[in-house]
Amino acid sequence: MENIIQTFFDLKTYADVFPYLLRGLWTTIWLSAIVIPLGAVSGLALAIVMTQARRRLIRWTAIAYVDFFRAFPPLVLLILIYFGWPFLGIELNKLAAVVIAFVLNNTSYFAEVFRAGIEGVPKGQAEAARSTGLGNGQTLLYVVIPQAVKNVLPDLVGNSIEILKMTTIASVVAMPELLRAARDAQSLVFNPSPITLAAIMYLALLWPLTRWLGRLQHRRAH
Repeated sequence: MENIIQTFFDLKTYADVFPYLLRGLWTTIWLSAIVIPLGAVSGLALAIVMTQARRRLIRWTAIAYVDFFRAFPPLVLLILIYFGWPFLGIELNKLAAVVIAFVLNNTSYFAEVFRAGIEGVPKGQAEAARSTGLGNGQTLLYVVIPQAVKNVLPDLVGNSIEILKMTTIASVVAMPELLRAARDAQSLVFNPSPITLAAIMYLALLWPLTRWLGRLQHRRAH
């Protein structure tokens, strides 16, 4: 038991590497703060195209985008963008590559969530709004989208939690997020305790969000 504690829960190692891991946690948080809004806004725009576009070609192009990036592994996508695009003459820094890969991937998930929300709003709501003199755009903005967001809020929160967890794959391009910081610290102290501390920090960050998601799902179910 003592050997397990010294290997995975060494408090001295925790104290030594905590400031370094805290910087990695901050990188994880602000990276998520960039990707989540961009993915949500892009996904909403794509969902509007999927549900409102009159031309079948436009609508099916949006659907093909969603299907493609939902099926494409985000890790492979990141590697292709960061290591592959330079062969095409497009060189990106780590942050740009990670943001582009994550937004391309998560836009598809947000789009599917918003699409379900928009289609879940009764058509009578839109018809009633238009009967009061609102145009199609105003009806969508003031009547349909607010109800759609309310209906799928738990799914939006769940997707945001998944993005927070997905930031760990940014370590493959040496982005100094929490997991990368923990792995670097482990190589310096020759002890897996930094990885354990990183896991504890992830848990502290995600547990409240997970509990909030559970309450939202319970409220929607009732």
